[in-house]
Amino acid sequence: MALIIGLTGSIASGKSTVSLMFDDHNIPVVDADKLSREVVNPGEKAYNQIVEMFGQDVLRDDKTIDREKLGSIIFADEGKRKLLNNIVHPAVREKMLQRRDGFVEAGATCVVLDIPLLFESKLTHYVDKTLVVYVDEHVQLERLMNRNHYSEEEARQRIESQIPVSKKAAMADAVIDNNGTKYQSYEQLEKFLSEWNAI
Repeated sequence: MALIIGLTGSIASGKSTVSLMFDDHNIPVVDADKLSREVVNPGEKAYNQIVEMFGQDVLRDDKTIDREKLGSIIFADEGKRKLLNNIVHPAVREKMLQRRDGFVEAGATCVVLDIPLLFESKLTHYVDKTLVVYVDEHVQLERLMNRNHYSEEEARQRIESQIPVSKKAAMADAVIDNNGTKYQSYEQLEKFLSEWNAI
């Protein structure tokens, strides 16, 4: 049986950095964010449903979805946001499970599902172990402001739209403290992977 690890964190906690570290051990990573972009490509079922629901106005000239235009509609209207989520989320989950199972069938002994909203979306039943990338809130705030050039207020709004990273850490099977250097985070990851017989 392959070990399925659910990797999560909060915005600007360094999850993407940790996600790349699995490459060193040839452990495949299925990235939910990348899949959410794939499922809305022209020709995909979710794409057709979005056009049907929101009309041709949300398309660019090349017929791809104008994410900014769609974003401005759904952030102003919670009902429409729910409609969009009801189209995109099931499509992402379906693709994620297909990829996971494909890696397992190809002989992978460990597969990582990188899911930013693992706890929020109640998807822990997809995985055997949960791994949270943790940073202190002031570090998170500073990183987010520097990375995205947000004001403190904008950064706080985005952080507060998710479950606090400390709560996620309390729910996880293992926590990588990402307040230090990349190397320190890497060492922690290797320790967990060897404890779980994944390497």
